[in-house]
Amino acid sequence: MENIVIPLIISTIAGFSTLIGALIIFKDFKDKDGFICFALSFSLSVMISLSVFDLIPTSVKTLTTNYGFYQALLLTIIVFYLGYLIICKLNVKINSIKGKGREKENLYRVGVLSMITLMIHNFPEGIATFMSAYNNTLNGISLGIAIMLHNIPEGISISTPIYYATGSKSRGIFYAFLAAIAEPLGAIMAYLILKRFITDNTISIILIFVAGIMISLAIEEMLPLANKYNKKTNNIIGLILGLILVLINILIF
Repeated sequence: MENIVIPLIISTIAGFSTLIGALIIFKDFKDKDGFICFALSFSLSVMISLSVFDLIPTSVKTLTTNYGFYQALLLTIIVFYLGYLIICKLNVKINSIKGKGREKENLYRVGVLSMITLMIHNFPEGIATFMSAYNNTLNGISLGIAIMLHNIPEGISISTPIYYATGSKSRGIFYAFLAAIAEPLGAIMAYLILKRFITDNTISIILIFVAGIMISLAIEEMLPLANKYNKKTNNIIGLILGLILVLINILIF
């Protein structure tokens, strides 16, 4: 039992760091539109940068080692495209939910899509964190810290649009909680059911799928919505800070 306590703790802390970012909705901003624009730009920058500089290259490297370059490339294209299709299907479903006014409807849709995307993202991360810590505690701690750092802006990407669409802080926190809980759930599933079947290839395929979802969400939904606020300075600052955060995270860990 002692062997699983620390991995579970690491996975739980990493997952629930999402709620740290979600707490930003408790701060009142004088320029509401400027903050929403910044939060959307920052979040989409994190999603794209994390996918392009971490999830995809790391996963492709693993698949290439095990399957060969061309097979890995073909598999990456197919799985990435499946991620794109998922966002399209989810968007159609969520479009049937009407908010109070067009702006609120768009924000609500982005918040819900972000929550679903990051739940899918956090689940395999929970598996990876647990398995890493289960085999080597120090490696698990390093991975957990890295995940924690990029989960914080993910909390912003969920709670901010949900709060400004519904006016409910508790709903913004709750949606972020749903994404956060996926990480320790992934860890528990890894221990109870998947431990014997999880391989580096499986996790790599899932993370490429997640990258397809995140990049599609960022480009198709979040970027156009951020641009509608016509706050170019906030937009640029958000994009740059998101990129810097991810690059620092990758370089350090």
